[in-house]
Amino acid sequence: MPIGYLSLVLHAHLPYVRHPEYDDFLEEDWLYEAITETYIPILEVFDSLERDGVDWRVTMSVTPTLAAMLSDPLLQYRYVRHLENLIALAGKEVERTRWQPQFNHLALMYHARFTRAREVFVNQYGNNLLRGFRRFFESGQLELITCGATHGFLPLMEPINRHAARAQVEVGAREFERHFGRRPKGLWLPECGYVPGVDELLRDAGIRYFFVDTHAIMFAEPRPKYGVYAPILCPKSGVAALARDTESSKQVWSAIEGYPGDYNYREFYRDVGFDLDYDYLKPHLHKTGIRSHLGIKYYKITGRGDHKEPYEPTAALEKAAEHAGNFMFNREKQVEWLAGAMDGRPPLIVAPYDAELYGHWWFEGPDWINFLLRKMHCDQQTIKTITISEYLELHPKNQVTQPTLSSWGYKGYCEVWLEGSNDWIYRHLHEGADRMVELARANPDATALRRRALNQAARELLLAQSSDWAFIMKTGTMVEYARERTRVHVLNFNHLYDQLRSGQIDEPWLNEIERRHNLFPDVDYRVYA
Repeated sequence: MPIGYLSLVLHAHLPYVRHPEYDDFLEEDWLYEAITETYIPILEVFDSLERDGVDWRVTMSVTPTLAAMLSDPLLQYRYVRHLENLIALAGKEVERTRWQPQFNHLALMYHARFTRAREVFVNQYGNNLLRGFRRFFESGQLELITCGATHGFLPLMEPINRHAARAQVEVGAREFERHFGRRPKGLWLPECGYVPGVDELLRDAGIRYFFVDTHAIMFAEPRPKYGVYAPILCPKSGVAALARDTESSKQVWSAIEGYPGDYNYREFYRDVGFDLDYDYLKPHLHKTGIRSHLGIKYYKITGRGDHKEPYEPTAALEKAAEHAGNFMFNREKQVEWLAGAMDGRPPLIVAPYDAELYGHWWFEGPDWINFLLRKMHCDQQTIKTITISEYLELHPKNQVTQPTLSSWGYKGYCEVWLEGSNDWIYRHLHEGADRMVELARANPDATALRRRALNQAARELLLAQSSDWAFIMKTGTMVEYARERTRVHVLNFNHLYDQLRSGQIDEPWLNEIERRHNLFPDVDYRVYA
């Protein structure tokens, strides 16, 4: 029997970006890059573990917006087109570097990776990676959980309009059930944002547990006896809250002090999309001609300065194995020390990360996961991986205490999502939420065209509420796109509100915005009533 457990939690999320009104759109690359660099490599790791008989457990959120994009035929088609472009570019790179052995073997590696990604995506999973995640979910090794419908930031929503927060939670649970066949047991709070009362909404949606940042539980009232190393139960709802272990997180999360900053690993920011001659690259760039990351990167981190040396995959792979062993060793020593202070109860270490860290930002991240899960299965018996549902079944009795308002991000109290660059959005979001409740209550049984307009109003409000737009405004990347997305969804909602109030619905216009913003096909506006 192990003396402690590790719950590795991956939060797989991207904002909903789909633009059928354009043949080619730069921001859709966010999805394509994540598929190639994160989601397919992680599925490949899971496949290899299953094939080799390794016993493993991972918890992973698949947010409703990500699931909507992964299952969308238009984006599936465009992803294959994106891959074919990269395969063609990599083929050119193999020829261009034929007399540069330090780069030629890397060009061959990328050509093989892109070709393999197409094979996995098209032939193994029929263009829909949700099938792969669902297979491991049904086997019990991967526990999938949901999130707020569009990653709406609940601490700035629930106290103002409880119906809006409830809709984020309930639509998230319904979409999960539509894609994966049953209701989720867990929910990743968007941005780990918690405020008392949110747990009651989770209970009403059938959710048994959720994740928060460390200080939400460390400052809970009364103070938790076991700190962050055991679940706590919220007093009014009985839903379990679990907090991030800062020690294990920092080892991986920090680009400077953590593993991803090792000088042997691949350098993210040196990409051929910016390094090579423009005319050579132009056939492979977007139609706007703007340079962008193309996913072919020839250099390792090397050091803190601008000087970069060629990437060496074998050395990087060896370092990933070394770091996986170091992580496992530290967790062994951690649970050995904790077990002595927990009255015989095995400590639970919760290690949550953005899934896109593995592969996209940290190229060797999926290899690190592979090494870690294999080492934990084969090399020791002190600590084992476990899902939260399994742990709660083993230890159903937990301390009842009230978590505090919190989020992750700068300072840990919502400041990333409410400050000078983005505070202007909330007057519109709160007014929209009030108007949506008004519409839902005034139309208890709408049919035909009116029902379509009400459901689309719900979609537009949900999309406007995405925490990603406020985050992008704060970080200063693609700010104009985030502002435009907020503006478009608010204007669409208000236009629908006016039409519904007047009784004169512009059906051709409604057809067009339904085509553009078509996520959540089963959404029911009455969730706001």
